[in-house]
Amino acid sequence: MKKIVVSRCLTGECCRYDGGHNLVPEIRELQERGIAVPVCPEQLGGLPTPRTPSEERDGRVVMRDGNDVTENFRRGAERALAIGQEQDCVCAVLKAKSPSCGCGTVYDGTFTRTLIPGDGVFTRLLKQAGIPACTEKDDWREFCAECQRRTVS
Repeated sequence: MKKIVVSRCLTGECCRYDGGHNLVPEIRELQERGIAVPVCPEQLGGLPTPRTPSEERDGRVVMRDGNDVTENFRRGAERALAIGQEQDCVCAVLKAKSPSCGCGTVYDGTFTRTLIPGDGVFTRLLKQAGIPACTEKDDWREFCAECQRRTVS
């Protein structure tokens, strides 16, 4: 089975902005089997855990306190993409709504929990590289199975 890149928090790692995780037991099992490749773009970009929440606004990623962390997000997304490519990942399952990993909807930058259409920084980079992505809230099992079928030689 081909590998998939996943948000590290979905494997139970405590790397969320608040120091928590978003464990999806099936994704952790895929990690244990060597199929899921976990990454946390925010940590890879040099941000600590825990950290002040961030959202994207006007093409920049800012923390709730106004600190601009755009470069951390870009650097982390580039490193996470490189890891996924080095591992020959065929798709990604990422954390919904995240400013890094959101896919389809993200928070609007007002810190009011308002969602808007869009993708996170890492998700956009993955898609530009031709690696399809979905979130843990989607039918990710079927999504990954379809990616696997398309890449069988």
